[in-house]
Amino acid sequence: MSKNKQKIQRLTLAAFFIAIEVVMAYTPIGYIPVGALSITTMHLPVILAGVLCGPAFGAAMGFVFGLTSFLRATFTPTITSFVFSPFVSVGGISGNFWSLVIVFVPRILLGFLSGVMFRFFHGHMKNEPFAAALSAAINTVLHTLGVLGGIYLFFAPQYASALGTSLTGVAALLLGVIASNMLLETALAAVTIPLLYKALAPSAQRMGILSIARA
Repeated sequence: MSKNKQKIQRLTLAAFFIAIEVVMAYTPIGYIPVGALSITTMHLPVILAGVLCGPAFGAAMGFVFGLTSFLRATFTPTITSFVFSPFVSVGGISGNFWSLVIVFVPRILLGFLSGVMFRFFHGHMKNEPFAAALSAAINTVLHTLGVLGGIYLFFAPQYASALGTSLTGVAALLLGVIASNMLLETALAAVTIPLLYKALAPSAQRMGILSIARA
């Protein structure tokens, strides 16, 4: 396969992943209500990109995830959107540089580390579906902890003020998210990513963009 053709295929695939991420971000597909909870599926294309096409591709899709979150927070803000955008001010509480760190860094690492861990696990166990599931689960947890940890570390007092609660209340709220939403999102990723990988890996291999060498 010529380098030009491979480059075109990579750009096409990137456009496809970006389109999926944008559609999910601005439709109910990206956030699924489960009883009183709402779990996100926005992490799935990012993890899949890293697992299927490697760390760099995953990091790029993670940036797109972060960008959609930043734009949603900026242009359709809620009372706590300042944690995701330095341009949001609610009740005298404003975002700052750390808002950008929270909204971008965990998402970029989500895609990058998904690719890195998948290659590592595959190299040690030679089981692609299990390696994909393990990488998806671990990185979903790390992503959630990164976002929630950043919120508490950099914005705990402001977050408490915006919600009309105490620092203890904020900690309890974030721990509740970890105990509920994170578990559901992790299970979703661990089940979905191996299935998607198995379906798409042959095509990615033919295109010469699969992240690992297959027999």
